[in-house]
Amino acid sequence: MAPSADQVRGAARFRAQELTEDHGGSSCCQRRGPHGISPIECNEGTDQQSLSDGHPVTLRQLEIFLAVARAGSFRRAAERLALSQPALSQQVKELERRLDSPLFDRLGRSIGLTQAGRLLEEHARRIFAMLQGVQDAMRELRGLDRGSLLLGGSTTPGIYLLPWLLGRFKARHGGIEVSLRIGNTREIEERVRATEVDLGIIGGHLAAFKETCVEASLVDRIVLIVPPRHRWAGRRTIAPAGLSEECLLVREEGSATRRVTEAALQGVLAGLGVAFVSEYAVRSELAGGRLRSLAVRGVPIQRHFHVIRHEARSLTPAARAFLEFLRQDRGLRT
Repeated sequence: MAPSADQVRGAARFRAQELTEDHGGSSCCQRRGPHGISPIECNEGTDQQSLSDGHPVTLRQLEIFLAVARAGSFRRAAERLALSQPALSQQVKELERRLDSPLFDRLGRSIGLTQAGRLLEEHARRIFAMLQGVQDAMRELRGLDRGSLLLGGSTTPGIYLLPWLLGRFKARHGGIEVSLRIGNTREIEERVRATEVDLGIIGGHLAAFKETCVEASLVDRIVLIVPPRHRWAGRRTIAPAGLSEECLLVREEGSATRRVTEAALQGVLAGLGVAFVSEYAVRSELAGGRLRSLAVRGVPIQRHFHVIRHEARSLTPAARAFLEFLRQDRGLRT
């Protein structure tokens, strides 16, 4: 005989009561999706929280699990972690629910790891070892024992100034990997905008880029160079009128900076005339006595190299250290 409507309703109520007693709640539940929409109906008998429900295992749970595994006792682990034993036990139960696996065999007063527990112990130790490695690496980065510095330099500072400065900086911070890219002023500004370099050191006029800002400026003295046997070689200054008596090697309009500087240097060394160049460009020749430099009396000639960075980008520890090095070594103006 087919069951009556009352019998069907009674069986449904009985089944719902069974599910409530078995699982400590209703026969179904609703959980929100990752964006708080689209309720999801749970299947019967799957009310446990697990990784697939979007409840990840926490580091605190792993810490408690390892403490219990090491101590071999919930009570001793709770004492070491300054937790109550019920609170610790609840965390372990929650971890087992999330992993959907028992982690400990509870044998009277003693406990032991299950196969799942031994597997979790292995991975948990690796996780904490990796985290310790991250912390150690961050300390080394802050302490400048490691890291990288990416610089961009326009022609004059990139060729004549930065290699020398970076050598001295590297001597102080040997753990920092240094890279230098050289281009014209516009190219270096573009690299800064694209965050391809940490800092750019450029001469000339700055483009009106909103993304870049000047961190500091460095003075570049323009000096008059003459060969060692020149009649002015023993002087420190000359009068402006004296320049009319000499062949002045000047830059041809549109010429590349490096080519002009090298041509002027070779021309002066060959005795073809005198030239104005960046003091940085002839540092080694002046130090070696191959050239002499003079200033024009009453006419200080200088320009500025600008240290620029991306306005929205935080400086790395290595970049901050390089700026501080420049301020101490070269008297940067901020």
